[in-house]
Amino acid sequence: MAARSTTTPPPEDDFEEHILDIDVGDEMRSSFLEYAYSVIYSRALPDARDGLKPVQRRILYTMHDNRLLPDRGHVKSARVVGDVMGRLHPHGDGAIYDALVRMAQPWVMRLPYVDGHGNFGSPDDSPAAMRYTECRMASPAVAMTASIDEDTVDFRPNYDSRELEPAVLPAAIPNLLVNGSAGIAVGMATNCAPHNLVEVVQALRHLITNPGASLDDLMRFVPGPDLPTGGKIVGLDGIRDAYESGRGSFKMRATTRVEQVGRRKAIVITELPYGVGTEKLFERIKTLVQNKKLQGIADLKDLTDRANGLRLVIEIKNGFVPEAVLEQLFRSTPLEDSFGINAVALVDGQPRTLGLKEMLEVFLEHRYEVVRRRSAFRRGKKADRLHLVEGLLVALLDIDEVIAVIRSSDDTGAARQRLMTVFDLSQLQADYILEMQLRRLTRFSRLELEKESEELRREIEELDAILNDAGLLRSVVSDELADVAEEHGTPRRTVLLESAGAPAKASATPLEIADDPCVAYLSSAGLVARSTAGDLPGRGDGRAGHDVVVSAVRTTARADVGVVTDAGRLVRLSVLDLPTLPPSANDPNLQGGMPLEQLLVLEKNEKALALVPITEEGPGLALGTRHGVVKRVKPEVPKRGDEWEVVTLDGKDRVVGVVQLTTGSEELCFVTSDAQLLHFSADAVRPQGRAGGGVAGVKLAAGQQVVSFGAFDPDAGEGAVVVTIAGSGDSLPGTGSGTVKVSSFGEYPAKGRATGGVRCHRFLKGEDRLQLAWVGPGPARAAADSGAPVELPAPTGRRDGSGVPLAQTVVAVASRVADALRLPGTAEEQDGDQDGAADAGDTEG
Repeated sequence: MAARSTTTPPPEDDFEEHILDIDVGDEMRSSFLEYAYSVIYSRALPDARDGLKPVQRRILYTMHDNRLLPDRGHVKSARVVGDVMGRLHPHGDGAIYDALVRMAQPWVMRLPYVDGHGNFGSPDDSPAAMRYTECRMASPAVAMTASIDEDTVDFRPNYDSRELEPAVLPAAIPNLLVNGSAGIAVGMATNCAPHNLVEVVQALRHLITNPGASLDDLMRFVPGPDLPTGGKIVGLDGIRDAYESGRGSFKMRATTRVEQVGRRKAIVITELPYGVGTEKLFERIKTLVQNKKLQGIADLKDLTDRANGLRLVIEIKNGFVPEAVLEQLFRSTPLEDSFGINAVALVDGQPRTLGLKEMLEVFLEHRYEVVRRRSAFRRGKKADRLHLVEGLLVALLDIDEVIAVIRSSDDTGAARQRLMTVFDLSQLQADYILEMQLRRLTRFSRLELEKESEELRREIEELDAILNDAGLLRSVVSDELADVAEEHGTPRRTVLLESAGAPAKASATPLEIADDPCVAYLSSAGLVARSTAGDLPGRGDGRAGHDVVVSAVRTTARADVGVVTDAGRLVRLSVLDLPTLPPSANDPNLQGGMPLEQLLVLEKNEKALALVPITEEGPGLALGTRHGVVKRVKPEVPKRGDEWEVVTLDGKDRVVGVVQLTTGSEELCFVTSDAQLLHFSADAVRPQGRAGGGVAGVKLAAGQQVVSFGAFDPDAGEGAVVVTIAGSGDSLPGTGSGTVKVSSFGEYPAKGRATGGVRCHRFLKGEDRLQLAWVGPGPARAAADSGAPVELPAPTGRRDGSGVPLAQTVVAVASRVADALRLPGTAEEQDGDQDGAADAGDTEG
């Protein structure tokens, strides 16, 4: 393959070479200045009069020119972008579409000018392509372009001098303040915050009537920015600096509140700072949590929907104070962000940094000029129309002669000239008469023309007054601004705060909850709760309708307790997960408790029996089963796992009672369904490991089972009582009426383990079994299935006597929680309670 020739052909004979020497520095300087001038004046900076950049102004003018009004249908965004690019804006379609999209996004514009249809994006996501979206002018955009066809603004040639474009829009809305602006030019930038339209209009009207108003006077109407996304502005000193000099900054905060979400506290965010998106926030939080720079956060959820708006949920781990975690979030994430105001705009073609008053004054001067030019234009139009109407009236006064003159003329030119001469008309009037239709030659037409003439003269006088009286001109501008505020104004969204209080780093709020002493409670209905630290409830005089507390454990706020179920399981439960009861002088009211099922997973038909401390100290647990088995469990805590077995059950056997032993020599007591009671010392039962199945506790007759198992200190035997409730085994649960008996525990002698015990209740007619029994320190209390307190009878001396009729079905019996916990200051009350039967039945809040 032959090589391509690289030889340069010789120049022609008449070729003359010209070399021009140019200084590189001068060339770079001039080229850079031209580029900088183009960026500053044609792209990045807004005009202080209408607050729009050239691309925004061209988009609105194109939509106005194409009559894409709010009452018309949407058109493809690509059509608008193509018209703007082909006619007025010689740049890429991406930049034009991006500007159009931003004017349609309500989280960017305080008063959107484009009504978008389709996917216009979100604070985190980009919009769909312009071929998929549609748009038209929004209602405020009509106010920006109103009267543009009435010679209100100057027009200039477009980039190829084939068309004209407006140098500025009439702008009935103070857009630079209302929607703000952001742009980066060469050597300068602009960043103006959005404001509330109603507040800005109030300041403008005040400035119209008081041109010498001070900044403080104006800030009474415009106290600060009003961001599209709401939120809070913390600290107003930076805002005043910005309003005074055009430069300043302020802090934005999200709107948050602390709520109970399920079993945890959560920080709920309903408004984000301006310019902050959900994904950006969550990504920052996840990064901080992974790097262990942020503590206490359990989960992040975005529950935003169309019905409720923004709702971000940050769940807090148990043991952490939500307010302290929120301070960390403000300090380390975009939940608190700053906004720097740099109010640079073009004034008379020159970039200037403007304060609040200067921006208002520039806008007012623009509106004065627009209204003045509009009035002059309308006056000229009405004067021209009046001139024609007067000519018609002259012709109608002698219409026969007018017709004769026209018919006797050779051509149109001759008729025009003769009409001008005979009736002293102008050329315009003569031409208008010649073009007049014959149907106008009626009596009603003349009346209409006379009425129109009077109306035109009145309107011309009004317009002359506006043009000749500066005070009236300002009044017209003020009234029009009031109409704009009434039509397009919205309530303030952003809350202004003088200060956020103490800095987050100096806050006295601890991050985690202190490990203070408390008491954990379990009620017969399965509600769990804990007392406030340092406020252990005692006995009071009030009564409240709630189920009785069947188990209570002294513990601390950051400890764990165990839940023993009738399936022989012990499940670990964090005390921090339990809701806190308010401080009270009465016994705990678990109406504010949480169902245990929300904290633990229980098997079908499995029931929680009691709370026990998780410890390897002490004599351990004692439990009894339905089939009469008793077991003492060694205090063993597995190193792993949140649940373990405390007894191995055979067949359909279930645990009926469990007690935490304190001395190891307590009295263990069984009560069977055939009314047999057996009690013996815990020393008679050898402790077993967790896998043990227990030993024989009570001997059962055929077809019988244990209905109650308990243990208590024998030193309190004189104060202990036995509560038995008899009924029919054939009745449905909760429907059978029966008898209840309360007897002193001291009436029952002790028997050996694995014996049948002694009889404790004599059945009446219709009764064949014990429905419920309970043994423990008195006074006892009972509750019905509705939670209402049930009165128990006075203790009887007959060991095997029958009970007294019971009006309500009892579902739970327990002793006073204060007595069970041996809280200080309750001994006297206990003694007093044993004296009366009514007190024995109290169920208190």
